[in-house]
Amino acid sequence: MLRIGLTGGIGSGKSTVAGIFQSLGIPIYSSDVEAKRLMREDAAVRQAIETAFGKDVYVNDQPDTKRLASIVFQDPTSLEKLNQIIHPATIADAKKWMSLQTAPYVVKESALIFESGAGEGLDLIVCVYAPKSLRIQRVMQRERVDRETVLARMNKQIDEELKRRLCDRMILNDEQQPLLQQVLKLHEELLTLSKNGSV
Repeated sequence: MLRIGLTGGIGSGKSTVAGIFQSLGIPIYSSDVEAKRLMREDAAVRQAIETAFGKDVYVNDQPDTKRLASIVFQDPTSLEKLNQIIHPATIADAKKWMSLQTAPYVVKESALIFESGAGEGLDLIVCVYAPKSLRIQRVMQRERVDRETVLARMNKQIDEELKRRLCDRMILNDEQQPLLQQVLKLHEELLTLSKNGSV
């Protein structure tokens, strides 16, 4: 079974691409979704977060992600602290999840695949790429935030051009090239690679 990484900057559309893979019957591990689950359900993760940021970052047994974001995005040291708690837990959880799958290939979706070390053990990494101006516009509309807020988040991720060069395949999501066609073509390629047992 091939282990595929799927990454891209904020607003690139990687969740949309992951959704297409899922509709094709491919198991998807969403690092963002699972990190939030671990923050809720994993006692060790919760304790570490409360120790680092205070008990009030949990409300009614749920992490107050907005409050946490307001702390960590203002302070690089706090962000690094949170990452040191979340990333190892999510990486371990993803490995366990992958070991239980039986599909020809699985996809691990992660915005910070290189920054967090989450690419370790993956056979191939796919980048979903979109021009910066389009990404900014998408996030502003989706999250109802201003341009400066989006740019601040983008600055926490590695440069998109560098990310693109580090990846093995690319899907262009610029609203000009047909997205579905690109994913279907890659799907067929990954099925063939899985069958042949090589990358």
